[in-house]
Amino acid sequence: MASILIIEDDQRVADLLKRGLEEFGYQTSTAYDGDMGIRLFRSGNYELIITDVVLPKKNGFEVCKEVRNINKDIPIIMLTALGTTDDKLEGFDSGADDYMVKPFDIREIDARIRALLKRKIVKNDTIVKQELVYDGLKIDFQTKTVYRDGKEIRLTPKEFNLLSYMAQNPERLLTRVEIADKVWNTHFDTGTNFIDVYINYLRKKSIRNSIRN
Repeated sequence: MASILIIEDDQRVADLLKRGLEEFGYQTSTAYDGDMGIRLFRSGNYELIITDVVLPKKNGFEVCKEVRNINKDIPIIMLTALGTTDDKLEGFDSGADDYMVKPFDIREIDARIRALLKRKIVKNDTIVKQELVYDGLKIDFQTKTVYRDGKEIRLTPKEFNLLSYMAQNPERLLTRVEIADKVWNTHFDTGTNFIDVYINYLRKKSIRNSIRN
């Protein structure tokens, strides 16, 4: 029975999430602002966080970044009315694992939660390589740092995950659907181009680093 922290300032939505998730067998705690969310997270033993973006005192992006400084592995789902590509990119850059737009179906949230928790279990049970070297690129999985020809390339968490997956699958055609599933753990939304945006980010950073060399 997983313990989930809900950070949502709209009490009606928070209560809906709490009741729905408890019906699926989860244990839940609720915070109504960002500061309260961080305090509960520090004092509790949670296995997943669901947070809104627009929150009093500390917004969801700030909460996500602070949580990531404390725990790099806990799954985080952002649940918000902000659904543009830029909003999703900011959420992923802050360290979120998944991003859902209101209004939501509690059954879909349950499916996303189960997928993220399963991925966490697999990750914990798998012996992960310390590093990977490919074509002048060195990826250190422990420190989550990347180097090209000895020069560090600074990446956001999602950029690092995307590059790692691509580097572990060289010389193979990767579809957007596969990348969305393996890197973002979500179904590819044909109405957005966030995957293309991230690939473009990686290309630009790699090119800039090569020029400095």
